[in-house]
Parts: sequence; structure tokens; C-alpha cells
Amino acid sequence: MHPMLNIAVKAARRAGNIINRASLDLERLPVGRKGPRDLVTEVDRAAESAIIEILQASFPDHAILAEESGAHGPTGKQAEFQWIIDPLDGTTNFVHGFPDYAVSIALAQRGVITQAVVYDPTRNELFTATRGGGAFLNDRRIRVSSRRRLEEALVGASFRSTDDAELVRWARIFSEMSVACAGTRRIGSAVLDLAWLAAGRLDACYGAGLKPWDLAAGSLLVLEAGGLVGDFEGEQTWYEHGNLVASAPKLFPPMLSLLEPMRKRLPSTPAPL
Repeated sequence: MHPMLNIAVKAARRAGNIINRASLDLERLPVGRKGPRDLVTEVDRAAESAIIEILQASFPDHAILAEESGAHGPTGKQAEFQWIIDPLDGTTNFVHGFPDYAVSIALAQRGVITQAVVYDPTRNELFTATRGGGAFLNDRRIRVSSRRRLEEALVGASFRSTDDAELVRWARIFSEMSVACAGTRRIGSAVLDLAWLAAGRLDACYGAGLKPWDLAAGSLLVLEAGGLVGDFEGEQTWYEHGNLVASAPKLFPPMLSLLEPMRKRLPSTPAPL
């Protein structure tokens, strides 16, 4: 395992321990709001602090972009390396005791994701990838599914918005996708959607309004597991705009075709940080 990935794994497991301990007494957990449908807890912040502490101890010159605390360290051209952190993706699930959430840590070098860790503390599942080195689940090599037909595919969906009308439009898209494929799942964690796609549990996934910390680690897992990642036009603007399609290779064209008439209904501006 790459030395930088080793440190990220250590940080993810430390955060996972914090999350697991807190999950034993959810009724006493204070819950705040960052927005109408965006919860935050002291567990998010404690897990993020633990991750940052470990990363900064080993890489004090690296920049950090974290969901809860924002940017740390050098910026712009000074930052050859940047860690991108989501300490608890699926906070709403966590608060409700719904066991689908994960820790996500990625490393970008000159803007290219080179290391990825997604840790599911409930199942003790550790997904890792190094660019050019493959994707793994608990040290076992993983690959995307070989599914070829969209009507046989299980598809994950993740969309975020504070606008009620936009959520209604997304619900319609979700319904149309449900008719076109074997089944759709909206589990509430984009990070897990991508990790499970890399492991062959989902055959495709799509999302809109996502942030860099939702996409960074999972995208590398999918690519290293043999999948494809793009925006709704199949281009590579998904990281900036937060609109993403990812799938097994044979499903990528039909996914884009299905989403093509829906593109005019989707936000075209970058998702704000």
C-alpha cells in the first residue's frame, strides 16, 4: 500500500472509531443544521478534527479541503497536494440509526486524485485505491459489474438541493430511471454509492448538486475498478459542477441517453463550496 494511503487509512479508521462510539447513544447527540435538509453533529466535527490532526502530523505542507471546516494550509499554486475530506457522509442516516454512512478521504496531486479511502465503520469495510494500482475492499481486488443492459441494472441516485421545486424535478427523474432499470436506490450517501459501484453491488449511479468531498475518493475507486465517470454529457466537468454519472462500461452510453432529455431540467452552474 502506498505510504500516503496508509496514513489516510489510519485517519479514516480513527474517525470510524469516533462514529461507532457515538452511534451507541444517539438519543443524547445534539444535532444542528447547516441548511433546511443538511444536518451536522458534533460527531462530524470530531471525526473531521481527528482526520486533519493525523494528516497534518504527517504532511504539514499539504493543503486540506474538509466539509465542515473548509480549507486549511497552502492554497492555489502553492498546494501541490490537497486532501479532500468528508468525515461522515450520510449524517441524516447516522442520526436516525440507519446504518449507511461512511468516511471519505482523497488526495489530489496537482488537481488529479491519486489516493482514495472510503471507510464504512458499521460494516468495517475499507475501500481503497491508488491511481494505476487498482481498487480494493479489505485488501481484496474489486471490479465493477459486467452488466450490459440497463433494464437489468441496479442504479444508485444521490441529489441534493434546498429548493423544493428542484427536488420535485429530481423525484420525476428518479421515477423515470426506476422504470428504465431493474431497480433504483437512494441510500443517502453518494460516497457509498460510488464505493458499492466499484465493488459491483450497484451497476451504475448518478447524482446532482454534489460537492468535491462527495466525489473525490469514490470517483477514483470507480475508475480503478474499471468503471467510467463523467457528467451528464459524458464530459469531465463533474468535479466542478457536481453532476455525475458513473457506471460499468457497457451501461455508460444508455445512462447518458436516458439522462439526455433531462439535462435541461438540471442545474448547469457549479455546486458552491
